[in-house]
Amino acid sequence: MPGTIVIADDVTGANDIGIMYAKAGLDAYVYSYEEEGSTEYPPCDALIIDTDSRFDTHENAYHKVFHALERLPKENVTQYIDKQCSVFRGNIGAEFDAMLDALGEEFAVVVLGFPNNGRTTLHSLHYVNGTLLENSQFRNDPVHPMRKSDLVEILQEQTKRKVGAIHYEVYDRGEEAVRQALEDARGRYSYVIMDVRDNRDLELLARVLREEKVLCGSSALSEYLARLEAGRRQKQKPHAFRVVQDKVFCMAGSLTPQTIGQTAYMKEKGYPVITVDTTRVFDGQEKKAEEERVLTEIEKAYRTSDFVMIHSMNRPEEVEQTKRMAAKKGIDNTEVSSMVSGLLSVISQKAIMRLKIRRIIVCGGDTSASLCAHLGVRGMKVLEEIEAGLPTCESVEEPHYRMVLKSGSFGTPEFVYKAMEKLRLE
Repeated sequence: MPGTIVIADDVTGANDIGIMYAKAGLDAYVYSYEEEGSTEYPPCDALIIDTDSRFDTHENAYHKVFHALERLPKENVTQYIDKQCSVFRGNIGAEFDAMLDALGEEFAVVVLGFPNNGRTTLHSLHYVNGTLLENSQFRNDPVHPMRKSDLVEILQEQTKRKVGAIHYEVYDRGEEAVRQALEDARGRYSYVIMDVRDNRDLELLARVLREEKVLCGSSALSEYLARLEAGRRQKQKPHAFRVVQDKVFCMAGSLTPQTIGQTAYMKEKGYPVITVDTTRVFDGQEKKAEEERVLTEIEKAYRTSDFVMIHSMNRPEEVEQTKRMAAKKGIDNTEVSSMVSGLLSVISQKAIMRLKIRRIIVCGGDTSASLCAHLGVRGMKVLEEIEAGLPTCESVEEPHYRMVLKSGSFGTPEFVYKAMEKLRLE
């Protein structure tokens, strides 16, 4: 069994933390949670289980995390991590509680900061690119609107266990001061939120927390934990790459500004970018007609290009129109999001199978999970990082897909272009 076991609430987050281990020279695998089925996994240093639970009820999210841990052998495992969204969207309290309950533990350290992606925590207040979380792009998230910034307050509302914090002034007094503060907190709290100003704080925290049994939060701390775990191990020299001229397919379902910008960038570069009409998802006949229309456009586009991108409607007025139509039918935002992801995935699966595509980019966590399910992808080996927290992966089962599964709110405007170029290397 691996030394580190991670439970992640979505597949893009699972890959995000997986690359932190892979780029340190360690073997990291991501597998989908299964209620029943095999619990056999390849030998590796870090095993990540994706529970796909961010949009579940609190009860279902708790069950998945508890059950996943209950089924995993515990010998040789030295650290457990509950990986969550870096802005605390989802079933945070339920999943943290499930991990402690399953392991019979009563203390976990929570490190949410991810400076390389603009997430910092100061005096327990969380910031996105210097803006308080409650005033950031996540304020009006369609499923998990984030209207508060105090991480202690956000987590305390979701758990009966007591939540505390350690602030950055302690860090400035050195490692021993942080260790002592943790020991003092251990008897008073079950969860302790740690400040993160920058990567130097993460380096310090990794040295202090490397022996801590249960950690929770974003993936950023794991980059430094993985380096310590790898130690002086010699990494293999990268082999010489060759460029493969092969079809690359991209599907974007996220409505974040980052994904919208990445979609616009590819369109500006002259690549075929096809919009899927999400207002047609509510009627069976219209949905089928939209599938065939988009599939025809995809096949036509590949006659002159080896890259094609499809995306859901993303202009504000289009999104609002889809929401209004859903509301009239009694469909809430979570359900309509799943319906749109399902339509995109059905179209993508058919295109991938018809055209024998093996190189795939997906933008959006829910969309990534949906397509992996449609393609029957159960496990992936994490390969190389493209940008912070955004790796390439290869599916374990045949056919072997080379994939990039991107969290909607991550990446530069050029990211999809970079991913396309990286997928063409072997």
